[in-house]
Amino acid sequence: MSLRTLLLALATAPRALAHGGLANYTVGDPPVWYRGYDPDENATEQDGQPWMVQRKWASIDPIFSATDPFIACNKPGTPGPAYIPVAAGQNLTAVYWYWLHPVGPMTAWLAACPPLDQGGCVGVDVNGLDWFKIWEAGLIAGTGNLAEGIWYQKQFQNWDGSPDLWPVMIPATLKAGLYVVRHEILSIHIENKPQFYPECAHLNISGPGADLPPTSFYKKFPGAYDPDDPSLKIDIYSDAMRKTYNYTIPGGPVWAGPPVDKYCLGC
Repeated sequence: MSLRTLLLALATAPRALAHGGLANYTVGDPPVWYRGYDPDENATEQDGQPWMVQRKWASIDPIFSATDPFIACNKPGTPGPAYIPVAAGQNLTAVYWYWLHPVGPMTAWLAACPPLDQGGCVGVDVNGLDWFKIWEAGLIAGTGNLAEGIWYQKQFQNWDGSPDLWPVMIPATLKAGLYVVRHEILSIHIENKPQFYPECAHLNISGPGADLPPTSFYKKFPGAYDPDDPSLKIDIYSDAMRKTYNYTIPGGPVWAGPPVDKYCLGC
């Protein structure tokens, strides 16, 4: 997408000024690009296409409820048939062609799928999967309070026409197999009205590792978030938040795997 095309889209679609979504993925250096779903393009040219790695999200509008049945992978969440090949220990980079919200945390999740001969990720119900968080970022330490500090959500934005890139490393000792990856941006700039922006894709992860997280890390969507969590039900511009310098990202802790040298990878 050219800068001219982007600016034209923003000028002619006012609702896009508030929202956005995950458009592409890259792996490796030089990067190999994988196309995601585009709700602004013709659905018949994307649905079921053999190259589609992403689950369908039909609108750039957010999900407003932590208990929404589509909070796992957005609405309608219809699976594409393809998988992104990535090795454990590699970065998977999520590509956004624009993102305009500045406030709130970003998280990345994985959930294991059955093998291909049992339906793979295409046949799963994402609401029944055991999700575990592998990455998170929120308020950047030392930049200020919740109202005036810099959030990673703002820091990853570019304003020169280049895409906004969000790299996340696949845990190095993760067990090889098929997974659904879930990226979520949570915007909390409106009082007591969190906005959830999740997108999901299918991964075929390779590597010699054999690790999965303990069950204490597993979450369901919906279910991972309490609607009354003070990190969600929040007014960051209140006097209290102007005196607050720490933010707890909802959804529990990150699992990044045991130390890489457990298997002496590369020895």
